[in-house]
Amino acid sequence: MTVQDVCNSMETWAPLSWQESYDNAGLLCGSRSQPVSGVLISLDCTEAVVQEAINQGCNMIVAHHPIVFKGLKSLTGKDYVERTMILAIKNDIAIYASHTNLDHAPQGVSYQLAKRLGLEKGRVLRPFKQALKQLTYFVPTDAAEATRTALHAAGAGNIGNYTECSFSQEGTGRFTPNDQANPSIGTNNQAEEVTEEQIQVIYPAHLESSVLKALKVSHPYEEVAYYITGLDNTWDEVGSGYIAELPQAMDATSFSTYLKEQLGLAHFRHTAWLGRPIKRIALCGGAGSFLLADAIKAGADVFISGDFKYHEFFDAENHCTICDIGHYESEVMIKDAIHAYLSNNFSTFAVLKSMTNSNPVSYA
Repeated sequence: MTVQDVCNSMETWAPLSWQESYDNAGLLCGSRSQPVSGVLISLDCTEAVVQEAINQGCNMIVAHHPIVFKGLKSLTGKDYVERTMILAIKNDIAIYASHTNLDHAPQGVSYQLAKRLGLEKGRVLRPFKQALKQLTYFVPTDAAEATRTALHAAGAGNIGNYTECSFSQEGTGRFTPNDQANPSIGTNNQAEEVTEEQIQVIYPAHLESSVLKALKVSHPYEEVAYYITGLDNTWDEVGSGYIAELPQAMDATSFSTYLKEQLGLAHFRHTAWLGRPIKRIALCGGAGSFLLADAIKAGADVFISGDFKYHEFFDAENHCTICDIGHYESEVMIKDAIHAYLSNNFSTFAVLKSMTNSNPVSYA
């Protein structure tokens, strides 16, 4: 198995097209064709993590946070980013990051936080828009089923809990092949009419190349008639944050204790408790203040996240209680999820969780 195989596996779960525009997820260094001897999973990629990979015999690191966010103009070792990259390159260690694309993915970062807290009845807090497209194409009726089967295998036609979804209607297709054509139906320079089906399927935008390849391979025509429509539909399984419920409502004291016990926290920052039972919990691993309004609109009693600034705490305005547990603390459980995912997909090399505490924040 190669570095590219691991990249492909991670991008099946969290496609790079789901990352934010400012992000730098993907393969940051290393040869895609390099065989993998072992993978080390970490939240951050630091010099200490690279050294751990060397010591453990791992030649690939899969991290949540990209060590490189902006373009590097030199590699002189003047800061921790350059020193980390130099150490990795010298030792032929590939570095891969799955960041905001994994935040947005099904069973991604915020879902894992909810899972750690034992929450239930969950959904994405802010679902993606414009992540789905519709394919409309025309095919002779006797070839319609073959094309549908191929498209479904390529990932088209899934809507929520339903698979193999499509719509079709029958009509007449008309065309005249010219001298250069090699028609499967009809004769050059003669008008032709064929009974055809117009078929429509929805597909995730990131699968477009695979879907179109499946259509063209399975379709009998030399020139396939199709068009693609962008959709403004929300994709409920993909997006930012998560909202779910405790199995049983708790008072503030019980919830505070429970939160610290489940996540191993000594303390956390929070706004005032609202004096009502706590049951509905919104979450965003990492920096989540941008989702506070969504949490309030969704009726959350508590919003758990990290990196709130002082003035942002005022925005809760007694609508919900903000619990800022820290950036690292709200995301570290994604290491377990990545480890389980890659271990399930690869059996020819070791997949290890980093034991390095990469949290740059200490508490006195």
